[in-house]
Amino acid sequence: MIALRRYLPIADWGRSYDRGAFSNDLVAAVIVTIMLIPQSLAYALLAGLPPEAGLYASIAPILLYAVFGTSRALAVGPVAVVSLMTAAALGQIAEQGTMGYAAAALTLAFLSGAMLLAMGLFRLGFVANFLSHPVIAGFITASGILIAASQLKHILGVAAEGHTLPIMLGSLFEHLGETNPITLVIGIAATAFLFWVRKGLKPMLRNMGVGPKAADFVTKAGPVAAVFVTTFAVWALGLEERGVRIVGEVPQSLPPLTLPPMSLDLLEALVLPAFLISIIGFVESISVAQTLAAKKRQRIDPNQELIGLGAANLGAAFTGGYPVTGGFARSVVNFDAGAETPAAGAFTAVGLAIAAVALTPLVYYLPQATLAATIIVAVLSLVDFSILKRAWIYSKSDFAAVLATILLTLVAGVEVGVSAGVGLSILLHLYRTSRPHIAEVGRVPGTEHFRNIHRHKVETDPRVLTLRVDESLYFANARFLEDFLHNRIARDPQIKHVILQCTAVNDVDLSALESLEEINRRLAEMGVTLHLSEVKGPVMDRLQKVHFLQDLTGKVFLTQFEAVKAITRPA
Repeated sequence: MIALRRYLPIADWGRSYDRGAFSNDLVAAVIVTIMLIPQSLAYALLAGLPPEAGLYASIAPILLYAVFGTSRALAVGPVAVVSLMTAAALGQIAEQGTMGYAAAALTLAFLSGAMLLAMGLFRLGFVANFLSHPVIAGFITASGILIAASQLKHILGVAAEGHTLPIMLGSLFEHLGETNPITLVIGIAATAFLFWVRKGLKPMLRNMGVGPKAADFVTKAGPVAAVFVTTFAVWALGLEERGVRIVGEVPQSLPPLTLPPMSLDLLEALVLPAFLISIIGFVESISVAQTLAAKKRQRIDPNQELIGLGAANLGAAFTGGYPVTGGFARSVVNFDAGAETPAAGAFTAVGLAIAAVALTPLVYYLPQATLAATIIVAVLSLVDFSILKRAWIYSKSDFAAVLATILLTLVAGVEVGVSAGVGLSILLHLYRTSRPHIAEVGRVPGTEHFRNIHRHKVETDPRVLTLRVDESLYFANARFLEDFLHNRIARDPQIKHVILQCTAVNDVDLSALESLEEINRRLAEMGVTLHLSEVKGPVMDRLQKVHFLQDLTGKVFLTQFEAVKAITRPA
């Protein structure tokens, strides 16, 4: 039973499900469904897929996440960044609008789902930690700019292409003379209206005496109003005949059963994009889930989240969708609307299924410019250049990593950008830990505490060098410690004892062990004794398995104070 509850969280929260939770989940589902209908259509177009693919990717994945996911409020489905990454990956394989393009999207979702599921089963959620938050923030900011730029062609009503900012802007400039004035008016009006809805509608309604819940509901339904008005205008005024591009016919059906193609060439071409989409999607999803869970003191299991997201993506692959993840905006709406359990997501899926069956004829005349406006307003909230200022003030290396990620994403594309982000995150970690902070410490007078001699007035003995290494010792920094000690002792012949205070050393790998052995041997040749203090239990357990402690010229002391006291005690 415990294993069942571990892999099927629904068995946990489902036992206590009651009428109150049902009522709250149902209200949240109605609000999120209203928000998701235009968003799903818009994000599918962003991914280069038919609009119905967005609806399909929002039905089975939500149901599967409700069964396997641990977040009570996370709303799974198409999101802007993953849609952009999907378009970038598939654009290298097939042309948009072809059967091969749509089929490749299924394979991409399948690979992403399989990777996430495997990572969850093998408990590899820690892999996402290799992406630092500043780098992720830089990537999402650049992606927001790319997504907004990619939608300008729909606002202008021109044909443009490209997956990088220079190519997009160049293509837009080249076709600027072909701008459709009516489409431009629709696009600008829809964008302005949606910005006003997001910022100004709710305060206006509250000032008019409308209750907070009603005002919130009307605000969330704002995009639907833009869809209705512009669709009606195109139909009533015959604007399609005047060059306004519309969504057109959307199949009136439930998601179909689909089988992703599994050719070896296609799998090889998509395996890297699928991995990057999986990691980015997981990082975005787990960040949102943990933030919302903390507000209600609930627990999120990252490894089970991998399983939930993996199942959702596999569901998308077999029901005509494309890669999905937990979205920030819709999850916050779901949470604020009062969702108490993942059942809210299941009810949302039912609502979207009804929309797919009954409402799709109503969006035939929906102008693509309105969907583009929906995307632009949604993604510009992701753009946050303040991360550059914070990084510059706090850490120049983090600033360089964020700036490089932003520029590479804009200039070379999302795959290069996120790959560079992963690489830079790892390289920054290796660089920092390869040059650990090593403090020469002395005793604070009248106490048993030891502090940096350059920061505090402390007592020292010229015969004793006491060093505190503020990092675990491993292959990348072991030689740095060797060189530091050699240089320090070479310029001070009075030193007869070295004490390594290991307070911050949580691990010593084999390379570092060999360096410690070499340090012990060199110091012995120089007539200097090596001692250790405050060695942590797990580190001591490993050192006792080898001959290092037997060969150590000095002793291992429980505390730094005991070490200095023993060494400096008069003979």
